[in-house]
Amino acid sequence: MTMTAPTAIRRLNALDPDFARHLDHLLSWESVSDESVNERVLDIIKAVRERGDEAVVEFTKRFDGLDVASMADLILPRERLELALTRITAPQREALQTAAARVRSYHEKQKQDSWSYTEADGTVLGQKVTPLDRAGLYVPGGKASYPSSVLMNAIPAKVAGVGEVVMVVPTPRGEINELVLAAACIAGVDRVFTIGGAQAVAALAYGTESVPKVDKVVGPGNIYVATAKRHVFGQVGIDMIAGPSEILVVCDGGTDPDWIAMDLFSQAEHDEDAQAILVSPDAEFLDKVAASIDKLLPTMERAEIIKTSINGRGALIQVRDMQQAIEVANRIAPEHLELSVADPEAWLPQIRHAGAIFMGRHTSEALGDYCAGPNHVLPTSGTARFSSPLGVYDFQKRSSIIFCSEAGASELGKTASVLARGESLSAHARSAEYRILEGK
Repeated sequence: MTMTAPTAIRRLNALDPDFARHLDHLLSWESVSDESVNERVLDIIKAVRERGDEAVVEFTKRFDGLDVASMADLILPRERLELALTRITAPQREALQTAAARVRSYHEKQKQDSWSYTEADGTVLGQKVTPLDRAGLYVPGGKASYPSSVLMNAIPAKVAGVGEVVMVVPTPRGEINELVLAAACIAGVDRVFTIGGAQAVAALAYGTESVPKVDKVVGPGNIYVATAKRHVFGQVGIDMIAGPSEILVVCDGGTDPDWIAMDLFSQAEHDEDAQAILVSPDAEFLDKVAASIDKLLPTMERAEIIKTSINGRGALIQVRDMQQAIEVANRIAPEHLELSVADPEAWLPQIRHAGAIFMGRHTSEALGDYCAGPNHVLPTSGTARFSSPLGVYDFQKRSSIIFCSEAGASELGKTASVLARGESLSAHARSAEYRILEGK
């Protein structure tokens, strides 16, 4: 085993006068593409819009190293997904099915129904909830494959009633991940194309001869995928532009420090830019966790990635008390928040900003990533201040319903007339006035 040098994780104290500045520096993250990436993505999108399948095949051959003649070679039939289910091990199949059932059960409770009410004069107001016709799911391919993301993105769409879920997954150098295909089968994905990158996002957004145009594109990807999603937004909906994975652990000092160190590792191992932070009022406990980090790091398969992440963007933050710990947590607005404390329920009402909240000492963030039930597609980079986890509501849209009775149109027309003329929009006013009953 290669020995890994101890980490040099940052230590901060919330009582220091410069704490706010240091915290801002720690949290800063620019997800904006550089100009060269931006230009390449725009060129790819333009080519796909103009040349459709031909451009997609060309880019797939160039970027994924595949020798394909046409789009027909990049389409996986339903039978291939079913075959993947038989190729994975029985424990893998059972785990996928268990996770899918839990994710489905949780998201069933998010379904929204249409509603309406009738006013005294017969006017009816309401809301019609309608699922999207078609959703596109981007799944990273090759060795860095995430079958859990297939479940988390496809199942809410199917629960919402989306008519067709189209998955794109690159297969660089022909690498196909059977777990990803098996997850797609279990989640009910309707169509699969083995394409990726900005060209796959463009194909979903604008449609080609083979790839159907979708209404929304969801799912994680690299900087080219994220940049493409940003550019096609407006043509289609997107879930979010996600930054690196994050975990914030708030601990009162009563949890096994090895557990906490491994919880921090669970996000740090994603990539070098991931962020893992521990906040505690117990200075001695912070020392113990630091020791656990150094002890456990050499045992990790992705030790170098974890070390780079911990040293670059990680921190152990000492606070005055648990009240200040919660204030720091709200300031950070983390993607994942672990309340590893004796009575998490007591502190929950004070948490205002977090993507997902893991309650108590035994609830590791990893459970949420795979099988607890709630979605693991969460707001990052402080966007939990105004964003929510992916869910059924992301695949439904709402239409307002307005039906006016004769009497209702007459009465509302008077109010509309005054407001419209106040805005100098006389056609609006006269349209409403035509329906005002004489003598009323």
